[in-house]
Amino acid sequence: MAKHTTPDHARLDRVVAEVRQQRELREAGYREQALKLFPWICGRCGREFSGVRLRELTVHHKDHKHDNNPADGSNWELLCLYCHDNEHSRLLDEAVRNRGDSDQPVAATHNPFAGLQALLKK
Repeated sequence: MAKHTTPDHARLDRVVAEVRQQRELREAGYREQALKLFPWICGRCGREFSGVRLRELTVHHKDHKHDNNPADGSNWELLCLYCHDNEHSRLLDEAVRNRGDSDQPVAATHNPFAGLQALLKK
């Protein structure tokens, strides 16, 4: 009988924790830079943020590449949580809409009347 080995959960937990910590450090770096560069106003709806509500202001990457963080902030814009979610939803909606766009039309594969002839003969 083969012996079953269990994965090293402690090692996996350490790796996941380290990756999360690195991401948080990276995000904290460009977020702090963006908050120094730009006024604390949502770039879409124009709401102003300060104090504890400042946490609702997020950094949006214009090219959607989170590793593209130029020091001049040219790839960033500050958006409130709601406008940031809306921006990403619009991007996903557009991708779904354009999924069928290609040089060749998408052929239908479903035939709702496939067994109709046999049913009519009964």
